[in-house]
Amino acid sequence: MVVFRVPNMSCGGCARAVQAALRTAALGAEVEVDLRRREVSVAGAPDADGLARALRDAGFAGERLDV
Repeated sequence: MVVFRVPNMSCGGCARAVQAALRTAALGAEVEVDLRRREVSVAGAPDADGLARALRDAGFAGERLDV
């Protein structure tokens, strides 16, 4: 599982955009957003660098967390 803190994810629209970007980058992965904590977790995606790139391309800063 890969977890990112996404500080500029502040509303439901942002959360949907983050989910869409990550699901596109990692087809079949399970993406869960915790808007209150501004965190997103991705299960089933081995390429954390690709996920971070997808977040940046969608306009979101993502800091990978160690879990």
